[in-house]
Amino acid sequence: MSNAPKFGLNGPQSEAALYLDGPCLVLAGAGSGKTRVITQKIAYMIEHCGYDPRTIAALTFTNKAALEMQERIAKLLKQPKQAKQLTVSTFHSLGVRILRQEAAGVGLKDKFSIMDSDDCYTIVSDLALSTDKQEIRRIQNTISLWKNGLVDPEDAIKAARDEDEAQAGRVYRSYVATLQAYQAVDFDDLIRLPVELFRNNEPIRDRWQRRLRYLLMDEYQDTNTCQYELVKLLVTGLGKKPMFTAVGDDDQAIYAWRGASVENLKTLQVDFPDLRVIKLEQNYRSTTRILQAANAVIGNNPKIFEKSLWSEHGLGEPIKVMGMQNDDQEADQIAMLISSEHFQRKNNWSDFAILYRGNHQARVMEQALRKERIPYTMSGGQSFFDKAEIKDIIAYLRLIANQDDDPAFIRAITTPKRGVGMATLEVLGEFSKQWNCSLFEAARKGGIEAKLAERQLGSVRNFCHFISELEDRATRPGPLGAGDHAAEVLDDMMKEMNYEHYLYEGFDDRAAQAKWQNVLEFTNWLKDRGRGGRDRDGEEKNLLELTQMVALMSMLEGQDEEQDAVRMSTLHASKGLEYPHVYLVGVEEGILPHKGDPDASIETISARIQEERRLMYVGITRAQRTLHVSWCKRRKRAGELVNCDPSRFIKEMALDVGEAAPMESEILTPKARLASLKALLATPRPVPE
Repeated sequence: MSNAPKFGLNGPQSEAALYLDGPCLVLAGAGSGKTRVITQKIAYMIEHCGYDPRTIAALTFTNKAALEMQERIAKLLKQPKQAKQLTVSTFHSLGVRILRQEAAGVGLKDKFSIMDSDDCYTIVSDLALSTDKQEIRRIQNTISLWKNGLVDPEDAIKAARDEDEAQAGRVYRSYVATLQAYQAVDFDDLIRLPVELFRNNEPIRDRWQRRLRYLLMDEYQDTNTCQYELVKLLVTGLGKKPMFTAVGDDDQAIYAWRGASVENLKTLQVDFPDLRVIKLEQNYRSTTRILQAANAVIGNNPKIFEKSLWSEHGLGEPIKVMGMQNDDQEADQIAMLISSEHFQRKNNWSDFAILYRGNHQARVMEQALRKERIPYTMSGGQSFFDKAEIKDIIAYLRLIANQDDDPAFIRAITTPKRGVGMATLEVLGEFSKQWNCSLFEAARKGGIEAKLAERQLGSVRNFCHFISELEDRATRPGPLGAGDHAAEVLDDMMKEMNYEHYLYEGFDDRAAQAKWQNVLEFTNWLKDRGRGGRDRDGEEKNLLELTQMVALMSMLEGQDEEQDAVRMSTLHASKGLEYPHVYLVGVEEGILPHKGDPDASIETISARIQEERRLMYVGITRAQRTLHVSWCKRRKRAGELVNCDPSRFIKEMALDVGEAAPMESEILTPKARLASLKALLATPRPVPE
């Protein structure tokens, strides 16, 4: 160890980066530099230990985190191109890679399709014979949890405790069969199917173990049963010592509702008795006061591993707890404080974040910020491009660009309805599997006539003819410029779809109008981009080029993070981020902690409160320099004012009340804020040299 390279890491960080003698668990507290440890460890393995970068896999939970990690590794390597040889991806991206190469092993064709949540919702809705959105989402979520827990349909049916669960189990069985017929997988299958493959096919498992000699997993506390099983299957066997580093923090486990199990951290010690546990407790983000409050809150949870954050950033400013009369006053006060701080401290707007438990809390905050003319961006809510009506239009564009896109085919041919139901699609799915072709190609292939009635086949082929004509026009240069030609084809597509009529038939007038306005905004945006508008180079684009651009829309939205604007975010979406000044709002009983089922068992209620406490801990530890926590005595709920109590978590922060809670006279009124700004402007400024 004395001859080990120096990375500028502290003692525990260095120990974690250099340890390669077996399985390792790095307990990385908030802001403790875990990404630096992972990237330095990978660089050390390549530069000093002779590892082939192609045999190293680093797994994260977001594409953004994977991209950032790969860029940081490239800067550490003498040959930056080696970073491209690494497998740095999400768990699900690794699953796709495995399935693409081993499709036959799980009964899939090479070009299988990946269904999105809305595609799956439609299948579940049809199988459940239900139009109740809440019931369909419940069944869909239950199926997802079963898949993540590696529970097969027959076992789910046998273990059903009531008729609702039995019904969900039967839908699950039909759902699995339907996806197989479509030659499609859903998001959960991207992990589940590789696990089943490795369990049942030892030669394939051995091949992947040889390819991936070392695994590193970030945010390990967020793994579910299925992901943990995939890790075990990749690192055990071949008569060799398990080689992996798992990095996680049990205090930041906030995703149990989607199947994550914090118990995976505890189970590691059982499954891998030689596990080296290394704690990272020095925080490089926050002041001591903020960390003391965070430690005090999380100290009320039972601990898997004892850990206490500390910092060298100094004591810092007192945490402010503000009790407001109502949510309007809360929003106005926070907007005023941010405006005042922005001018007095000369901070960027992007230095401020407003964090809340649920998206429903955002509206009143938005109104207050707009009133103060404060720029803001939002995260954690639904993306414009995730709206059902926008995805409907995108499905047509995707199919025009690529007729092998089966999910797009299914969505487009069934929206609006064309007399093509699930029975017809199941026949097409079986036929496409038999001939190893897309659904689109299967519809036009000879022999399908014997399997479909003339009316059903006619509807399918009319649709395919419509798409083929649009594709032909989209690829042919028109008499006008590329952008005007794209706009013309797009208009004809929308006219033939008759989508506006479909919306007004299926929704009430108000909802239909809102959805149609979204569609018009989207299509006008596409036309503008096609004609070279909003582009740096001003080049026109045809419809196929526009469709390819649509795939980058989520990346384009991500650029908002670079704007100088206040960030508004749910607590869940804020995880992994940090801000100099944080306003944690609506910290009340019933909101944070969230109100759960009052009839649940004591164990269930206790587990929920513990997760909500971890969510509070995440919110506190986003703050670098200052933290404001607010709650309301009365709040509007369902149009009525209800009395509220401060969250138990405020008391658990163990603050000095005299310092932390402002007196009523300290609440910044508009008049007081104006006086403060006038005084600031009247203060002589030094003349620059």
